Amino acid sequence: MCAAETNVLAAVDRLIGANEGCTRDNLAWLQGQMDSYFFITMQEEAEAVHALAVGLRTLAHNQKLTVADRAKTLILARLNQPGSLYDTLRTLQERDISYAEFTHSSGQVPGLEQGLEVQRFDFDRKEHGEIANAPAVVIPPAIREGIAQALQSRYPLFDMNQLDPLLRLLWLNNEQYVRISPPNRVAQILWVFQEGNRQGGIFLDVEQPEDQGPNAETRVLFAVGNPPQNDFLLQTMEVFNRLDFGVKRAYCLTISNGVHPYFLGTFYVRKRGDAALLSKGSELFDRLQMELYNTQILSTASMAYRRFVTTQVMTGEEASLVNAFIAFCHTNLAHHHPDPFSHEEVRLAFHSHPDIALQLTKLFRTRFQPGISLREEFYKKTLEETVRFIESYNTGHRYIDDLRRSIFRCAIAFIRNTLKTNFYVREKHALAFRLDPAYLAELAPEFTADLPPEIPFRITFFFGRYGCGYHIGFSDIARGGWRTIITKNRDDYVTSASTLFREVYVLAHTQHLKNKDIYEGGSKMVVVLDAARLEAHDLSTQRLYKLQFGFINAFLDIFVTDGGRARDPRVVDYYGEDEPIEIGPDENMHDVMIEMIARQSLKRGYLLGIGLISSKRVGINHKEYGVTSTGVMQFAETTMRELGVDIRRDRFSVKLTGGPSGDVAGNALRIMLERSPQACIKLILDGSGAIFDPEGMDHEELARIVLKEDLDAFNPARLHPGGFILYRNQRRTDGLRELFKRAVSTGLGVEEQWVTTDQFHREFGNLLFSVPTDLFIPAGGRPETIDGENWARFFREDGTPTTRAIVEGANSFITPEARTQMQRRGIVIMRDASANKCGVISSSYEIIANLMLSEEEFLQHKERYVADVLQILEQRARDEAQLIFRRHREAGSSFTYTEISEAISHEINGHYARLFSFFQRNPELCDEQTFQQAILAHLPAMLREPEYRTRLDRLPAKCRYAILAAEIASSLVYRGDQEADFKEMIKGHLLRNFAALDKALPTTSQLPATEQVTRVYQGGAT
Repeated sequence: MCAAETNVLAAVDRLIGANEGCTRDNLAWLQGQMDSYFFITMQEEAEAVHALAVGLRTLAHNQKLTVADRAKTLILARLNQPGSLYDTLRTLQERDISYAEFTHSSGQVPGLEQGLEVQRFDFDRKEHGEIANAPAVVIPPAIREGIAQALQSRYPLFDMNQLDPLLRLLWLNNEQYVRISPPNRVAQILWVFQEGNRQGGIFLDVEQPEDQGPNAETRVLFAVGNPPQNDFLLQTMEVFNRLDFGVKRAYCLTISNGVHPYFLGTFYVRKRGDAALLSKGSELFDRLQMELYNTQILSTASMAYRRFVTTQVMTGEEASLVNAFIAFCHTNLAHHHPDPFSHEEVRLAFHSHPDIALQLTKLFRTRFQPGISLREEFYKKTLEETVRFIESYNTGHRYIDDLRRSIFRCAIAFIRNTLKTNFYVREKHALAFRLDPAYLAELAPEFTADLPPEIPFRITFFFGRYGCGYHIGFSDIARGGWRTIITKNRDDYVTSASTLFREVYVLAHTQHLKNKDIYEGGSKMVVVLDAARLEAHDLSTQRLYKLQFGFINAFLDIFVTDGGRARDPRVVDYYGEDEPIEIGPDENMHDVMIEMIARQSLKRGYLLGIGLISSKRVGINHKEYGVTSTGVMQFAETTMRELGVDIRRDRFSVKLTGGPSGDVAGNALRIMLERSPQACIKLILDGSGAIFDPEGMDHEELARIVLKEDLDAFNPARLHPGGFILYRNQRRTDGLRELFKRAVSTGLGVEEQWVTTDQFHREFGNLLFSVPTDLFIPAGGRPETIDGENWARFFREDGTPTTRAIVEGANSFITPEARTQMQRRGIVIMRDASANKCGVISSSYEIIANLMLSEEEFLQHKERYVADVLQILEQRARDEAQLIFRRHREAGSSFTYTEISEAISHEINGHYARLFSFFQRNPELCDEQTFQQAILAHLPAMLREPEYRTRLDRLPAKCRYAILAAEIASSLVYRGDQEADFKEMIKGHLLRNFAALDKALPTTSQLPATEQVTRVYQGGAT
């Protein structure tokens, strides 16, 4: 044995000899200095406590002492120093913490100047499906009874009906916690859990200690539903630290409620250097609440957080507002100028000039902070000050200065034209700003040159921690779908955000043209979600739900009204009217969120109740009943008849985009398989791949997968020779090459081939254009798939088209330029605003049912009601399709089909706008029998029966005016006679202007009410 080895072993031996007494001393010190609850939570961690007692004094030389390190548990001991907890939490950001506990000693570690901090982390999160599908549990009666008594004693307002379901969730997630914790502790967590649910997913409260001695600490209770992932606990602790609170102890649970996580935290805090305890209602509590609630909106990844908040240049709320300014300016300026106004450039403008950013937040505050006296005078002065500040901006770099002035002017326009916002509502998960669209005129014309010329009725901007979006409506009462674009990396997010405003504007405009048959004008909501680095599907879905929950509650914050004014007194309302807005499900809107939105709307008192959203259980599910495809296929049938083909009897060929499991494509295939036995379905393209069959796909095999599976479930053995399937999701690697599967029917069997990425995309991208068919139905795919660059590929070298007709089942699949060029070359196109309008018509009738029927009545008579609606859909589609072709013939083909479609929409919408305004000015007309008959004519047959027809007063007044306007306007166009209408208009003009020449002629005011309305829509005054 060498001398070095001998020395080491001797030293260790001496330590062992001295250790026993020291360990007992340390254990006694722990018992005297650590809170008693520390030993309750550690009662199954005796080895860890022993290791702590043994190694306590090694902290004089080591940064930390690891006393337990297992797969699901990590327990560390550190000296209580600034930043020690942050250091640990930063190393754990990628791990899902189910339980976190931090405990400080009351006194200093023997021989040292610092106290002890013990950090415990458990990593045992349950899967949401595991919780949702868990069987019944048996909780020991003694445990339940103790908790019940504690609740009744300490929290008398607790709803005891929820005890068992909430306790069951807690037990399923962390049985050990319930077993070992005192009843008071579990009761406290259940109270926080219930209040978090009751108050919209976020709750903060404080409880004072029973003993208010010199070392007393305030207990802070904090609950958040679906909290931000990974670094949320770190950000929460940063808030306490920034506000100068010392956290002496903390106990934090993160559980699953079966859908998403739920954070339940208890923090024992004391203001550093202040003897006063934190009390509810104090200025300090308000500040803490604002900052903790703002963690739902302010991302720790944002530069504003890192540069301005942690350095205390800005408050967390100011940083959130600056981030909203950045998102708004970027999305409004970049869609036509993506390079100079990129997200990076807009962000740099604000971050390079925090003084300007803070001045803009000051301007916003003077306009919207509740309770400001002399607001108008103060706001006017601050606005002038801000405008001078920005107009004098000059760094000597002319090009950059011009760009940044444009950005800052956009921010001023945003503030000036916002009519109401939920920014000062505390318990929010996202921000909402309802704007006057007049702000568009304040931007330079170059920023709106690529938008439709019509100005919307309203624009609402939404901003959240992981995304932003717009709701744009072209009418007071408006409806349209909510689409969420999920992006998987930062580049995709920024690119999608750059074109977001134009996309939602164009979609809403198209929707307005589409909505001509119903009482709601057109709107659309499009949101971009940043799901970067979330590979697991459930994490991406979790973030999707967080964003959608936040945005819908922000929506309700500003649109729930009493007497026209925002109900929440913290919302300063410059608009002051009720706004009936309806939303439909669109891309990435799941059933669970549809039902949640309906419940929230009813719970919070929105004027439409559950009618805020369509396609719910108490409604008409689009996919289940194929309502959109009903109209698409009616247009297809009429179009093909015009081309000499009866699709119910004759053979015809067709290709589609959109998979067989999708709503529009799937139901279009279902209807064809039911009605068109001779349909030759040659091509289906979808995100999962492509199927091509030169002789038409086997109907029986298609029927097997329609509305159930993606196209890659089609059995390639059922293809005709020459047919093949390209699989996007079946891949393998060959060295450095990625290969995609291609299954080909040879006539002798199926041959499996593997093609390169280049070959896959070349073939996949060419099929849409090259496969010849009579009919093409785009029933899925991104907007502007066919544009000015590629439309010519639909034509062969000799100029003949590869398809005779296109019926657009997908929104904005073809750009206006491409439509025009293709029609000039001989392709018949029925545009989206006409062909796929039946989905929104169905949703409109769903909302009418929600307003006129109870939930029980609707569910009892649902099939009958839906049958009535489907009959209306068929008629509405047939009316417009026949009118388009009739006008095309009458015009001698001098107008394209899509021009005629747009003209019909404008014609009906023009009548509607004037009539709606007329009925708003003359509300008493709605009670007259003639007008009530017109309202009834708009309703499904079931609602015209005596039992229900007396319920028209259940419809909000604005809805009754709108139904009258819509029914009269559409009937004028679909069933009117233009020559006769023109003749009546001339007569009306003569009556108004020349009646004085003949006293016997009645004046307009003497005419019956119905004749007065005729004058309105024919261009006269009443």
